[in-house]
Amino acid sequence: MGLGKLPDDDPSSAEGAIFAEINITPLTDIFLVLLIIFMITSSVMVETASRQGLKVNLPKGATKEIDPGAKSLVVSVLPSGQVMVQGQAVTPSDLDKVFRSAFAKDPQTQVIIEADEGVKHGMVVGIMNNAKQVGLSRLAIATK
Repeated sequence: MGLGKLPDDDPSSAEGAIFAEINITPLTDIFLVLLIIFMITSSVMVETASRQGLKVNLPKGATKEIDPGAKSLVVSVLPSGQVMVQGQAVTPSDLDKVFRSAFAKDPQTQVIIEADEGVKHGMVVGIMNNAKQVGLSRLAIATK
């Protein structure tokens, strides 16, 4: 037996040709284009969100355990919006008088605000602002 040509060895024969290479260049190009599109759209979405007020940078602060002692004035704000000082209901004008009286007794009096989680933020800030206007600068917000 001699060495003969097999039908697969003939390059001109299209029937027996096997395409053994996979060209991944077009696939890579498609993935790179998709990556660029994703990066551009995500950066545009983040910019748009920050303009709408969705991005909030809150200040960082350390928490500290406070001791409500004799120099403390506890102001509670109920879910209904009613303000209580040391367990007694007060009106906004009376609250100002309470702050002035506490400042007159001791300028280092600490005001501890116990506000229900359903109370509007503006109300708590208003109470803090009233205390600061009187001169009470040691303010704290009670948490669980």
